[in-house]
Amino acid sequence: MAEIDNGLSAIVRTFERAKSEGRATFMPFFMVGYPDMATSINVLQMLAELGADALEIGVPFSDPLADGPTIQRASQVALENGTRVSDCIAAVRTLRERGVDIPLLMMSYLNPLLAYGLERFVSDAASAGASGFIVPDLPPEEAEELRALCAAHGLGFVPLLAPNSTAARIGEVARAARGFLYLVSVTGVTGARETLPPDLTDYIARVRAATNLPLAVGFGISKPGQARQVAAHADGVIVASALISLMEQAGMDAVRELAASLRAACVVELKTEDSVVTSE
Repeated sequence: MAEIDNGLSAIVRTFERAKSEGRATFMPFFMVGYPDMATSINVLQMLAELGADALEIGVPFSDPLADGPTIQRASQVALENGTRVSDCIAAVRTLRERGVDIPLLMMSYLNPLLAYGLERFVSDAASAGASGFIVPDLPPEEAEELRALCAAHGLGFVPLLAPNSTAARIGEVARAARGFLYLVSVTGVTGARETLPPDLTDYIARVRAATNLPLAVGFGISKPGQARQVAAHADGVIVASALISLMEQAGMDAVRELAASLRAACVVELKTEDSVVTSE
């Protein structure tokens, strides 16, 4: 596998490039091992080929507290298929061997990483071509070991912020981040929603005032209209449950069609101060 710069600097360049092109980054998520290993890797490769700016590589876990029923179900299926942390690292390596050169962010809860061994996990993931990590249940005040390992390997570390975060908390989380911040759009779990919160624009603005880091919004985005309105205010659009649900219902061609429409919707036509509320 050719040596390429996959780490933190690649994440930074990705956001800079999208901004220069007048759009938000499109960052889809898919679960490794769902509905089976080969298909999940093919879906991730397809998402990269149609223009995803970065991929979130889902590591299955038996108790995904931040996830709604769609990702819970996908995680359970992946576990029943025997998917392990080592398989998820191998999936990253396979994607790199297939020529996928965009940032690959492994999204995992903490327990599987501790069971694997944190230092070993970061080292193995870095060797495979991972760009960084998103760990939903790891608060910044407990993340120093992982952050130090990420720094040693030149990788990103992406903490999450909730809409009810105080100014002090926003500052604390921003200082811990390496690459960008993941803004959870709602106080709740993942899952496609018909509408996005009316105060999302204000939430993004509050975080924007506290940091120069790129801001990516996830949880609840399932339609091009929602992606378009989020892209008018944030630097990244994250979509997960809608893609997995469509895979379950209609297969890869339907996932490709939705992902392409979401990617196209990330082009920023006009910055406004209107609330981010979908009309679809």
